Amino acid sequence: MAVYRYDGTFAGFLTCAWDALESGMEPSAFLLPEDGATLWDERSVAANAGRARRLYAALSTRVSPAFQKLIARGFLTCLPEKELALLSLIRRGLREGDKVRLDLSDPVMARVNLALTKMWTEWDHLKGFVRFSDLDGVLVGEIEPKNRVLPLLAPHFAARYSGERLALYDRTHHEIFLSDRGRWKLLPAEEFRMGPAGVEERAYRAMWRKYYDTIAIEGRINPKCQSTHLPKRYRHVMTEFLTDEEMERSLPERAPAGSLEGGNQTQRSTSTTRT
Repeated sequence: MAVYRYDGTFAGFLTCAWDALESGMEPSAFLLPEDGATLWDERSVAANAGRARRLYAALSTRVSPAFQKLIARGFLTCLPEKELALLSLIRRGLREGDKVRLDLSDPVMARVNLALTKMWTEWDHLKGFVRFSDLDGVLVGEIEPKNRVLPLLAPHFAARYSGERLALYDRTHHEIFLSDRGRWKLLPAEEFRMGPAGVEERAYRAMWRKYYDTIAIEGRINPKCQSTHLPKRYRHVMTEFLTDEEMERSLPERAPAGSLEGGNQTQRSTSTTRT
């Protein structure tokens, strides 16, 4: 047995899966470049786009399109040791066909399905909990999800704001979604800064907080019920739960190269609602 070390991309994982299937190796773990050393023998695998495409196509033709999508979506989850679980399903799928996807008694399939359910729940929540600010004509926002949901959120926001320019940064996975009137892409970004709020932005934020504070009926306030509809883990990036000072203290002292900072840095908070 050996440990696979790869670049963390889906193409890199599929290349590792190809290597494992071809060699008959049962990897004990998958490591990223930044992970520490291990006592296991290491096998470094560079991403091979050709092999990744061939294996990905085989998941559809030899198993099913639904199974192919399950593997791709499963890779976006925060399931611990997801690579080992997905490799196990790929082995079974190529050997037994699509019945592996429908085998709810299989503990590996059950773990992946549970992880997918949690990811889709987070995706649905963030469609409504994202807060955008208008920064010199660009709607800018930040999220801090557990799962890598930005690739799933990107087409939603690109279509919803098809006439706008957007930037949405994922603090957890260090990537940013950029959209220019419906044409969008995802890029790696170690750091990101919107810039401090201008006078107009502070006014909009104050109105939004005032609305949030006054909409509730005091005698019917139920924090436990509120937490089920708006989980606390999302609130640290939501305008209505932060003061301007708290929001600006969270900014780095210096903006990295390429950050979106405009001339007068006027911003306007724009909430999104669920669809």
